[in-house]
Amino acid sequence: MKALVKTQKGVGFIEVMDMPEPTPGPGEVTIEVAACGICGSDIHVRHDSFPYWPPVILGHEFTGTVVACGTDCRIYKPGDRIVAEPHTRACGQCYLCRTGNIQICPQKRSPGWGIHGGMARYICYPETLLHRIPDTMTWDQAVVVEPTANVVTDLILRTRLVPGDAVVVVGPGPIGLLAAMVARAVGARDVAIVGTPGDVALRFAKARELGFNNLINIGETDAVKAVMDLTHGIGADVIVECSGAPRAIPTCADMVRKRGRICAMGLTGNRMVEMPWDKFQFKAVDVQFCMSTEYESWDRTISLIASGAVKAEAVITHRGGLEDWERIFDDIENLKALKGILIPS
Repeated sequence: MKALVKTQKGVGFIEVMDMPEPTPGPGEVTIEVAACGICGSDIHVRHDSFPYWPPVILGHEFTGTVVACGTDCRIYKPGDRIVAEPHTRACGQCYLCRTGNIQICPQKRSPGWGIHGGMARYICYPETLLHRIPDTMTWDQAVVVEPTANVVTDLILRTRLVPGDAVVVVGPGPIGLLAAMVARAVGARDVAIVGTPGDVALRFAKARELGFNNLINIGETDAVKAVMDLTHGIGADVIVECSGAPRAIPTCADMVRKRGRICAMGLTGNRMVEMPWDKFQFKAVDVQFCMSTEYESWDRTISLIASGAVKAEAVITHRGGLEDWERIFDDIENLKALKGILIPS
C-alpha cells in the first residue's frame, strides 16, 4: 500500500512509498483510513524538532471504517465507523497509567511518530482506543475530532472554562479557532482572538466567517489595551495560548486577570521563552500545561461536533491525496492553509 513515510532522522526525508499492508494482532482491528489530518507535530517531524522513530508512517488524526478484526476483539466489528485516541504503547503499569493518564505515559509511542500512523490506506489499531462516530457524521467532521478533543481536554476538563468567562485566544491557527468555537459553545460571554498581520488574510477571514468579530491584530492594535477595554480593566478570565510564539507567550501575564487562568496549548518547537515570573506570581495566576487528550473528552467532542455546536470541520481548507502532501505541508507552513487533510485511497 502507498504511505507517507518519514524515512530517517534529519530535516526532510519524507516520501510516499510502498509499505506492507498491516495484519491485526490480538485485540486489534484493521481500519481503512477515510482521511487523516495534518497536525503541527507532523510539521515538526518534517523539521526534526519532535520525537520520532523512523522509518514511520506519519499521521495520528485519522478516521475510517473497521474492515477486519483480530483475535480477542469483543467491542468492534467490520463496518463500524471510528476515530482513535493516539495513546498506543502506553505501559498500563506506571503511576501515570494507573491514575488514568495514559496520554503522558513515558512509554507511549503514538501513531505517526512512535508507530506507523494513518497516512496510509490501512492501519491496525487496538480496539480499546477507538470511539464510534454517528452515521450522520461526515468524514470531514470525524477527521477533526482528535484536535478538537485536545481543546476539550485542555479548556474544559483541565482549565475548567465555565459559562460567563471572558476568553482570549492567542494564535488563530486551527487549534486557536477550535478553542474559540469550544469556548463559545460552553457559554463564554466574550471570545477575542489575537493574531499577527500574517494572520489577517486567511485566519482572521475564517474567524469572521465563523462569527468571531473581536479580532486583535497586534500589527495595528495594542493587544493588552484591547483586552483591558473589553473586560473593563479587569483582564480576561481565561487566556488560551495557542501560538507557541516566544514573544507572545509572556504577554499572557498582562492580559489575564488576577486569579485568572492560562491554558497553555501551543508548542514552541523547542525555542526558549523568557517568562515574567513575578507578574504571574503577583496575579496568582493558574497555568495549565496540557498534552494530548483524556478519555472523557472524546465522546464529549463527538457530541459537540455531530450536533453542530462546534463546526470543527470549518477549519479544513486543503485536502488531497498522499502525493499532494508537500504542497499542503508547505501551504500550512507559509500560512496559506489552516487545516489540511490527506485522503489515502
